[in-house]
Amino acid sequence: MTVLPLDDEHDPVRREILAAINRLLAGTPHRSNGRLNVTQLAIEADLKRWHLTHQHTDLKDRFQEAVVRAEAKRAASSKVADAYEDLKRENADLRQHVRHLESRLEIYATALNRLALEHAALSGRDADAARVRTLPRRRRPLP
Repeated sequence: MTVLPLDDEHDPVRREILAAINRLLAGTPHRSNGRLNVTQLAIEADLKRWHLTHQHTDLKDRFQEAVVRAEAKRAASSKVADAYEDLKRENADLRQHVRHLESRLEIYATALNRLALEHAALSGRDADAARVRTLPRRRRPLP
């Protein structure tokens, strides 16, 4: 992932700094520990830190701006991932609750049917007329 292009630079020091910026932002450091700060950029570019803070301040500023953008992007994607995980967990909970309610509903329907048959037998009515009809089940059960 190239964040800052090398094409416009002819100075080998500036090219090395830009290459180091691109490696750090891509998460593939060669010399440093990969933290996104000016000290690690200097280590990655194999320069003294003062080169960045005194000579190439424009590249240092561009690096810091790119770091801010990358951190904001990471934070946003982290929020989205967290929200997605929360929704998946809530969906699983709701599905389990629905399965529980469906099993209770089946028990209640059986009990009502029994009561209706007993009532029909005690009142002398025809058992078929008193039978409670169950509603058709869903075509596709919840996973």
